[in-house]
Amino acid sequence: MDKKYLLFVMGVSGCGKSTIGKMLAESLHYPFFDGDDYHLEANVKKMAEGHPLTDEDRFGWLATLNQLAKKHSEKGAVITCSALKESYRALLARQLNATVRFVYLTGSFELIMQRLRQRKGHFMPPTLLKSQFETLEPPAGAIQVSIDENPQEIVAQILAGLQRD
Repeated sequence: MDKKYLLFVMGVSGCGKSTIGKMLAESLHYPFFDGDDYHLEANVKKMAEGHPLTDEDRFGWLATLNQLAKKHSEKGAVITCSALKESYRALLARQLNATVRFVYLTGSFELIMQRLRQRKGHFMPPTLLKSQFETLEPPAGAIQVSIDENPQEIVAQILAGLQRD
């Protein structure tokens, strides 16, 4: 693939962003960045205590991810980020001189809750999943893939979507 992309793998907590993002980055020979690694400590603590983040809480985090994307715009990158609202996605993509695509991983509340309950060692408690679904504004124009498939098939569908660009 000759075209370079800044790919934001998005969706609610527990949809598989990190797993799919890593595999996608490997397939494209792009660097991978997990958006969770860029949260402020105060935000991680807030979520760990069961409190959803506000737009104000997220602003600095999203701006940091935007700067990260700018640094990698020439060679491409895969960045995971919940990117739940259109305003968040606009901030992530602001002033980027590369082809930005959002990859939206979708799944039912029940399936994702089951995954969250099995996940160990993550700061995001399953109790916040409802607030994530309530905040979610499904993106228009994203490459949308159901998480009902196995990870290899999900990545294959994303790559097929990029080929159609």
